[in-house]
Amino acid sequence: MLIRTRSPRALRPAVAAAALAALLALGACDSGDDEQKSETRSGATGQIVAPGKPGEKSRTLSPEEAAKEIPDNTPNSSDFGYATMMIQHHSQALVMTELAPDRAGSSQIKRLAERIAASQKPEIGAMEGWLKINGGEEKAKKEGGHDHGSMDMPGMATEAQLAKLRAAKGKAFDDLFINLMVTHHQGAVTMATEALSGGNNVQLEEMASDVIAQQTSEINRMRSL
Repeated sequence: MLIRTRSPRALRPAVAAAALAALLALGACDSGDDEQKSETRSGATGQIVAPGKPGEKSRTLSPEEAAKEIPDNTPNSSDFGYATMMIQHHSQALVMTELAPDRAGSSQIKRLAERIAASQKPEIGAMEGWLKINGGEEKAKKEGGHDHGSMDMPGMATEAQLAKLRAAKGKAFDDLFINLMVTHHQGAVTMATEALSGGNNVQLEEMASDVIAQQTSEINRMRSL
């Protein structure tokens, strides 16, 4: 069974939601009569329960305390760099999977290629959408440091390896496809793990966690073929 491990930052949405609820409650109190304001400020109705980190107890916070704990979700250079590079990384995987229908000898390899393409195309779309919402690809390149080439990313196949894959057929294609794709997936897991430790945006963190879960599962499946 594949178990997804959530980082402490994955708890940030719950704290933010709790803080928002508290602020809304404060606003409601301010719009009521003086008696209701006094009751809310002196009683427990204005307090909220914030979930603790793994292994820690929940905490009771006042609306003011909760508001101070709303996390900064501003994307940083790691977030932008990860999204930009992973789009390129996934795109190369699609190049390899497109060869399988005509060149693979095994039906298992063809089905595997279909599954990989079916999972990575939506992920590319999600990351492209995230970049657009957060400032676009130009900002991503600026924040990420530079225009990333394929050799900056772990697991990427070289042009010579891709040429060899395009020329292979039958079992030779199947064996090379598995070898290249396992390495490619391992590189994606490495990139996603680095994004979890260095990034700041919860949405990108969720995407990186999904990549780790999906591609680790596929690595295990490929090794069993």
